[in-house]
Amino acid sequence: MKIATAAYPLDFFESWAEYEDKQVAWVAEAAKEGAELLVFPEYGAMELATLAGAEVAGDLEAASHAISERMGAATALHQRLAAEHGVYILGGSGPVFDGDARPVNRAYFISPNGAVGHQDKQIMTLYERDPWDVVGGGPLTIFETAFGKVGVLICYDSEFPLLGRALASCDMILVPSCTEALAGYWRVRVGAMARALEQQCVTVMASVVGEAGWSDAVEMNTGAGGVFCPMDTGFPSTGVIAEGVLDRAGWTYAEVDLGTVAEVRRAGGVRNRTHWAEQHPRDGEVTYIPLA
Repeated sequence: MKIATAAYPLDFFESWAEYEDKQVAWVAEAAKEGAELLVFPEYGAMELATLAGAEVAGDLEAASHAISERMGAATALHQRLAAEHGVYILGGSGPVFDGDARPVNRAYFISPNGAVGHQDKQIMTLYERDPWDVVGGGPLTIFETAFGKVGVLICYDSEFPLLGRALASCDMILVPSCTEALAGYWRVRVGAMARALEQQCVTVMASVVGEAGWSDAVEMNTGAGGVFCPMDTGFPSTGVIAEGVLDRAGWTYAEVDLGTVAEVRRAGGVRNRTHWAEQHPRDGEVTYIPLA
């Protein structure tokens, strides 16, 4: 199968038609290249706040409500495009008020047949905790697709191995991200690569890129698209199937045979996923030897 993962710039829109035109163009471009799965980044939906005007977009609380109010329409648009092009789409995440006082960071996963699921971020960054007050959402979800089992770890979540382990049955883990600095990009990328190594699966990282000075939350963004894998038989020895150019907007494409995931798990040179349980109780049996 072919994957398209985005390095996605955020724009300021004067109308819904401008937003729709952008989504139509991005999806059509990836579909034209033969992509079957399209991955947009964490907080890719932040640009929806601009439809309520600059004052709202510049206020964290007001922007969160404005985005949440428009996420249904944005997801419906992606449903239409997914059906039109016969593709799966992980839409850009954004703050969603789901009957609670505080928003979750939610990404919607859409299939070509119109079915929609979602994944909420589990662990909040310091900025999301304060001043934004975005909260952790619902449980991790495994999506059954035509090409295998897919999980989603949103940005910071990818840096926690036990969350990756909860998705151990997945053939692919999607990692939508939004990182301000180069260090943040590399933290998420290393996390995505580590989860691919541990669970012997493919991970797909998408990023927000460029400036969006109308919002303190996404004012500056550094990143690139990337597709990663175990460093084992049938996969590149570097663990990198594809990587985009840092901060260059556009799609990064990768051809992936998920049958190779099953084969590596069955007969790979190493068996991290199979041998995971052997860490216990060794992880709790530490001996201290004084050498001072």
